[in-house]
Amino acid sequence: MDLFLQIAQELSLNKRQVETVISLFNEGATVPFIARYRKEKTGGLDEEQLRNIEERFDYLTLLESRKVTVLKTIEEQGKLTEELKGKILSALKLREVEDLYLPFKPKRKTRGSVAKQKGLQPLADFILNNPDFKGDFQKKLNEFVDEKKGVSTPEEALKGASDIIDENISDSADARQIVREILSEKALLVSQKSKNADKPTNAKNVYEIYYDFKAPVRKLKPHQILAINRGEREGFLQISFEFNKEDLIGKVYRNYFGKRPTVFENILNDCARDALERLIFPSIERETRKTLTEKAERHAIDVSARNLRQLLLQPPIKGKMLMGIDPGFVSGSKVAVIDFTGKYLEGVTVYPHPPRNKKEEAKEKIHELIKKYSVDLIAIGNGTASRETVFLITELIKEKKLNCKYLVVNEAGASVYSASDVAREEFPDLEASMRGNISIARRALDPLSELVKIDPKSIGVGLYQHDVNQKLLRKKLDDVVISCVNYVGVDLNTASVSLLSYVSGLNKTLAKSIVAYREKNGAFRDRKELENVPGIGAKTFEQAAGFLKIPGGENPLDNTFIHPESYAPTQKLLKRCGVSTNEIGANGNAVKRFVNDYGLEKLAAELEIGIPTLEDIVENILKPGRDPREELPPPILRDDVLKIEDLQKGMILKGTVRNVVDFGAFVDIGVKQDGLIHISRMGEKFVKHPLEILSVGDVVSVEIIETDVERGRIALTLLNKE
Repeated sequence: MDLFLQIAQELSLNKRQVETVISLFNEGATVPFIARYRKEKTGGLDEEQLRNIEERFDYLTLLESRKVTVLKTIEEQGKLTEELKGKILSALKLREVEDLYLPFKPKRKTRGSVAKQKGLQPLADFILNNPDFKGDFQKKLNEFVDEKKGVSTPEEALKGASDIIDENISDSADARQIVREILSEKALLVSQKSKNADKPTNAKNVYEIYYDFKAPVRKLKPHQILAINRGEREGFLQISFEFNKEDLIGKVYRNYFGKRPTVFENILNDCARDALERLIFPSIERETRKTLTEKAERHAIDVSARNLRQLLLQPPIKGKMLMGIDPGFVSGSKVAVIDFTGKYLEGVTVYPHPPRNKKEEAKEKIHELIKKYSVDLIAIGNGTASRETVFLITELIKEKKLNCKYLVVNEAGASVYSASDVAREEFPDLEASMRGNISIARRALDPLSELVKIDPKSIGVGLYQHDVNQKLLRKKLDDVVISCVNYVGVDLNTASVSLLSYVSGLNKTLAKSIVAYREKNGAFRDRKELENVPGIGAKTFEQAAGFLKIPGGENPLDNTFIHPESYAPTQKLLKRCGVSTNEIGANGNAVKRFVNDYGLEKLAAELEIGIPTLEDIVENILKPGRDPREELPPPILRDDVLKIEDLQKGMILKGTVRNVVDFGAFVDIGVKQDGLIHISRMGEKFVKHPLEILSVGDVVSVEIIETDVERGRIALTLLNKE
């Protein structure tokens, strides 16, 4: 198989693009580097396309390796025909190869293998090859009765021969494919209440909608599959497939034995039935469930990845003094103040809520910190006691007429960070319980810089994260973090080890080396200085340099995404425009006008660079130091609060999207519970998935449709996105 051509056809690319990408990967290039700095070579492929090429290449390489092993094994048995070889070589899935290999695969002890040991293979062959037999079949069976071989009666002989035929049918790739297609295309998946479902538990109501559930397999939605799997795993549900069994047995029979009449039709029908019920169906049922689950998991992981990307790319809140509060009841609420650089200034624990109820004392301590440090914004974690803390803060703001606002922050993973090595290194003198509030404050200051310190799956965006393939989830979410960090770029002189370790070409060891060098030698003044860091050679510098920015350095180009390899043509361009390096940004429009007037293609040719590179150079000259997150809508800052009891049907509010799932989006509208915009209420047109309309962090206007105070549920309809 020509792997490059196959991938190109699958992904609608040309073969040259695929060959180039794989070659770059083999040279050690990263996805962010190729996507940004090798556009001319790849034809402008984006990160998603590059990762798809990488994934398919890895899979097809594994497939080709397996084909070699299978062909060699069958050939060693002396059973490899040209027809079989052709089928194996043309297979595009590992499953197809394994189906074809099944008849030749060494088996553990089975009923069929035992029957062969008893000398019953000739009887099986006789039944298969003599459809017009007119003799005494009972006499034929008697020929195979042999006490020494363990065949005591004619009935045992027939049973053994049937077992051999059963396994032959089961080993048929065509028969298995028939069953596979029926289950995936025509069968119904049936979910029913199990015997254990009536046992007292708080979870059983979650699965009630699946106590009598039936749906075509091909129409099952990912969240339904994952919910059913979890319900079955926890003992609440019993799952089965519903299909026309007799019709399927007939198809398997005709496929394997053909339509030619035979005097052994009843025997062979029984063989087809037994092969289906005992051997094929259980195997294909497990395979189908696995396929459904893998598809659902991939979907859930994709949703989590898209949500995580939006969360990481939330705009930073710059130039403000921040207070972070990690709310709690028994253990108290932890309060921390940080400055606009993220530096920890002071912290305290207060106990405004039950059981201590020291509300006024808490207000006084918080007020003292607000006055002492001129706090502009209070970030409150959204976990336990969150809304009670919001009420406390809004009361304080009104009573003291404070000129500050609050923001509710997703605190998922804050406790993970508090106990981590990263947190201990940052705050060795603080207890773990006092670190989470600092993380909460910093998440408002710069979500990306803070959240990279936490295992991505602990951030908690998405659905059924604990039910999906954890290895695949981790890789996908890590890819998202890598993509976001390199999309935004990193300040080489302030970035933490955690942030630097996600930069193209770097890892945790190199990130630590950079920070150690910085601490010993002071701030980097030039990107070239990176080459002095132990462990950073020419290849690492090539991959990383363009993503590491130096604001206020000796060379203004070091504060752009322009790669050092393109500095020479950039200087030539600036010289032709009459603009000095120190004037980029301020006189960027002059450069853009010159390029437009002169002609993009002509100028690129004269500068000996590609058009995409020239376009990127001009963009970065226009906006050096640009943070792409700043173009997104800022979070909603509040100074008041509502209770769910205050909500009325028809009320219009602004909110922030906190999570997007298959059936809708959860929105923080400033009350204790997030409201749900169901997918059916996202617009007049049909919406296939909520992510088509909304993303985590979007600021939206919504209308209250219904509230259920007792169950804490709020139904919303989307009016518009800011």
